[in-house]
Amino acid sequence: MELRMGIKTTPMHVSYEDIRRVWQEADEIPEIADAWLWDHMMPLAGDRGGPALEGWTTLAALAGQTSRLRMGLLVTSNRFRPPAVLGKMATTVDVISGGRLIMGLGVGGTVQPADTGGIPGENPGVMEYAAYGIPLISPREGIARLVETVTILRRMWTQDAFDFEGPFTTLAGTRNAPKPVQPAGPPLLIGGWGDRTLRVVAEHADIWNIPGPPHNSVESLAERSRALDRHCAAVGRDPSEVVRSVQVIVAEDGAAEARETIAELVRVGFRHVVVGSRRMYQDGGMKWLVEEVIRAGCEVGVG
Repeated sequence: MELRMGIKTTPMHVSYEDIRRVWQEADEIPEIADAWLWDHMMPLAGDRGGPALEGWTTLAALAGQTSRLRMGLLVTSNRFRPPAVLGKMATTVDVISGGRLIMGLGVGGTVQPADTGGIPGENPGVMEYAAYGIPLISPREGIARLVETVTILRRMWTQDAFDFEGPFTTLAGTRNAPKPVQPAGPPLLIGGWGDRTLRVVAEHADIWNIPGPPHNSVESLAERSRALDRHCAAVGRDPSEVVRSVQVIVAEDGAAEARETIAELVRVGFRHVVVGSRRMYQDGGMKWLVEEVIRAGCEVGVG
């Protein structure tokens, strides 16, 4: 499998107009396969009172402003929206985009110790979830809710009508029309790194995503990929069926380092790399990112 490259425009401290311009530029660049937003209500860095656009409404707007890019959120918080509401929203974006959605999904806000996931300091989600009236839950409950949501999404995308009785959600006479453009619904990407999440990935996901450098080293990512292999074996699934996907933040002067990192990631089995850089929003920023990072990454993937 050749390497696929994408971009991520984290929608904090940046205008919609700048994000739209970057996505429309990317839509014309064949080496960029997909584009991504995130799913937070407040900035996680810098001024916590600064601007941050909501992910799914922004994604719907961008679906109507592009024609080729695959798209999604890295990743949707499973805590922000009831599962069936999320299923309807995702279906709508898939229809608007003409079948280009990738359903990125993660556990969302859970109680975590400091320095989790390579992000230094206290969990930045504590303030965000409190501000929006959404309680943090235990990781165990978060995993159970994630599995429930995946089950509901699949049924909404493939069945005409159904009832559902789960530990957290009760549905009666659920219908979802129109169905997604993509047969059986959008591909499912699950983000995370803990063993319980990796078990869900092995059981349900088409793509697994994890934050990479600078948050997590290539060595730690390789170890987590091997852990996913073990979970796939435990559930009787060929590990090669799950695409390994990683996010890489590129510093404004970090093209050479990014190229080396991408080459290392390819060597340990990652076949989808999503890069993000604040330089994208500057004049000539997309040209720099494509010529100095993305095209080099594609060449590494082919080689």
